[in-house]
Amino acid sequence: MAKSASISMRVNPQIKAEAESIYGSLGMTLTEAINIFLHKSILEGGLPFDVRQPRYNNETEAAMHEARDILAGKVPTESYDSASAMFAALDE
Repeated sequence: MAKSASISMRVNPQIKAEAESIYGSLGMTLTEAINIFLHKSILEGGLPFDVRQPRYNNETEAAMHEARDILAGKVPTESYDSASAMFAALDE
């Protein structure tokens, strides 16, 4: 079947770059990945995956919050020159 229809959409540039990298490592373009998604959606009669809010226990939620704070620079962290230095610090 000839491909003559097009879809135009706006996405976050970082999301697009990450998706292109992932699909590129699988040997396909973003366009090919989107076509696969559309075909699978037709076969499934809707989205080919569950859409719902993830539910995490309190410990996991706290760890995710802490990780976000570390990434944002709100929590000071140690850095090590090597794995052995890190393990030595953990042993203290």
